[in-house]
Amino acid sequence: MKKSLYIVAALLVLAGCKTGMTWEKAAIDGHMTGVTAPTADNIPEALGTVDSAGVYTAPNGKVFSDGVTPGVASLLIEAQPEMAAVKEVIAFSTRAMEAHRPESELSNFVVDFVRSETEKITRRKCDVGITNFGGIRVDMPEGDVLLDDIRSMFPFNNKLCYVELPGSELLRLMDDVAAYGPQCLSGVKMVISDGKVESLEVGGKPVEPKKKYGVATIDFLLDGGDNISVARGATRLVMTDVIIGNAIEKYVRSLTAEGKAIEYQTDGRVVVK
Repeated sequence: MKKSLYIVAALLVLAGCKTGMTWEKAAIDGHMTGVTAPTADNIPEALGTVDSAGVYTAPNGKVFSDGVTPGVASLLIEAQPEMAAVKEVIAFSTRAMEAHRPESELSNFVVDFVRSETEKITRRKCDVGITNFGGIRVDMPEGDVLLDDIRSMFPFNNKLCYVELPGSELLRLMDDVAAYGPQCLSGVKMVISDGKVESLEVGGKPVEPKKKYGVATIDFLLDGGDNISVARGATRLVMTDVIIGNAIEKYVRSLTAEGKAIEYQTDGRVVVK
């Protein structure tokens, strides 16, 4: 099973009397130790072993007896039994998927699910779906998908919501999306140019200012989360008790039960010029 592991490194930059900080994301490829992300059943093979003398032997055979490496390895190895439950394989993904603007396979997968699931739960037509890219915290791996992957992907207890908006307020919402940066969208086809909406269709048609539209979202975005206020000007609001991560976990398990893999696609729904 291939995994992409990342570490965030903070680099302190000094220039004259000013101190600033930048961040870099560096891939951890295991080239020094051969360490990979463990499942519940391959801990020694993935992480290595620490003997009674405190000597750490890495998966690639390299031995560490000094420094902090043996201690860190011990902590990681000792923690694995407690993590066994989240190492359950619950799905299979045909390829790795990342969430990135203006749209991606993973973000489309998530927001289309939010739209359809909210419609099913509330029994109200959802013309549009909107979630935030920041709510998808890790990528979808290629191959086996662990429970840990899904829970890490959606660590926040954001709940599914239905919002009814007049077309005029939906246009305002999409203006905000264009101005602050694209978010995950479903049911729309939008072109953004210079931070403004150049064109917008919902269900293949222009938005009518006086028409009512159903919008599926999460409670974090109702009033200002990530500069998005979906509920502003709403004529109806239905907040469910369904947490997005729990709902997606249940959904991917159902795909597995049906013998289906996780796979998705982009379709040009959001274009930034």
